[in-house]
Amino acid sequence: MKLYGIKNCDTVKKARKWLDDNGVAYEFHDFKKDGLTSVKLDQWEQAVGWETLINKRGTTWRKLPDEVRDTISAPSAHQIMLENPSIIKRPVVERGNDVTVGFHADQWAAWN
Repeated sequence: MKLYGIKNCDTVKKARKWLDDNGVAYEFHDFKKDGLTSVKLDQWEQAVGWETLINKRGTTWRKLPDEVRDTISAPSAHQIMLENPSIIKRPVVERGNDVTVGFHADQWAAWN
């Protein structure tokens, strides 16, 4: 299992604590510090859709100009996520071919 997120994100902290407490082995990748490739983002977009990846509740989304938010599309969302990884809903978790977005303890427990 590989968990992608930002170290200081409260949801990522909660997810990591749950994984640790439940003895689930995982690798953590801080995409703000360690980067995010266009290829990896493409894989996530194909797996869950760009709409699922965009966190429209966060400050990064709210800071975007209205005209950007109002006209967002798959190509523009991809570029925005690469330039502002903080806008990606967290955590993104890969397990084999499965990709989830957000903290899903029930699903993760079923994987074990």
